[in-house]
Amino acid sequence: IYGYVLRRIFMNTILTLLLFILILGITVFVHELGHFLFAKIVGVHVYEFSLGFGPVIFKHIAKDKTQYSIRCIPLGGFVSLAGEEQDVDLTKHKGHNLQDKNVFQRFLVMVMGVGFNFIFAFIMLFMIGSFYTARDLTPVLNEVNYNSPAAKAGLEKGDKVLEINNHKIKYFDDIFVYLTIEDLSKPVSFKVEKQNKNVITYVINPEKIEQEDGTFKYFVGVSTLASEAKPGLASAFKYSIDQEGAYFKQMFIVLKGLFTGNIPVNSLSGPVGIYSIVGQVRNQGLASIMSLIALLCINVGVINLLPFPAFDGGRILFLIIEKLKGSPVSPKVENTIHSIGFILLMILMVYITFNDILKLF
Repeated sequence: IYGYVLRRIFMNTILTLLLFILILGITVFVHELGHFLFAKIVGVHVYEFSLGFGPVIFKHIAKDKTQYSIRCIPLGGFVSLAGEEQDVDLTKHKGHNLQDKNVFQRFLVMVMGVGFNFIFAFIMLFMIGSFYTARDLTPVLNEVNYNSPAAKAGLEKGDKVLEINNHKIKYFDDIFVYLTIEDLSKPVSFKVEKQNKNVITYVINPEKIEQEDGTFKYFVGVSTLASEAKPGLASAFKYSIDQEGAYFKQMFIVLKGLFTGNIPVNSLSGPVGIYSIVGQVRNQGLASIMSLIALLCINVGVINLLPFPAFDGGRILFLIIEKLKGSPVSPKVENTIHSIGFILLMILMVYITFNDILKLF
């Protein structure tokens, strides 16, 4: 029996790892594909299009001298463009370097990695809404637990939530987000629109409940599952728009919380944390996996848009500065800033990964 259990654990670990690599590979591939295609469109020579880092385990060199590679560490990928590093020799591919193109063309190459992530996320969500379930993300409570703190305060099924602790609620998912990041050891205010259109603010005192592991959580008593929308392509399209908007809002709430200190840095997840999430959704079906891919695409897109060195947003910021001042920033200065930014990102990634590993125990 022990051998059977060990085999099951081993197989589950392998299957989760393979799915993790697939999900991460798809997310990175879509992002790099955006850079790659628009580099080709505007006439920039591509040295290499690679999935993964480290030693090459497969490569193919096309007629245009672009190398397509798969590398042994499946935790990212890259597109290497001629003239991307500004202090290199630009004569070898004259006219086909990134720096030979105008600001708008370079902007397209930089921004379309993010753009493809957002487009692909929409496609994933539309497929979920079309073939599985399109949720109605209008923030209307479809269930209030009997005799719960919410019910005792006066909340009822059918109430439309307008604000939680003065935070505007646009999507149903906002309810779950704010109930996660707010301090539930204190009273929570719910501003709702009743079915008769009256607007009332209720104050709820969450109930403190001890878990089996000895930790505590706070119970409010409202459902965090949205109602299903009517079937059809129109509902699927609306769901795709709303769900992508909800994911965007969640990202900005988290980023704001990180900058203000309301959300600790150790709450972030890296590859190890994503692996744990993949393990959780693996048995929940294809729709859950597709939803996770969409969420990761939004995450990768939003993070890359931040005006931080080494991110796409950092490079776009330098393009904006160039446009405003009428000349490029010194190549030496820009490369130095990007190098420092990359080092800081690696330090942050090591810290996040270390915390993810600690959470496993």
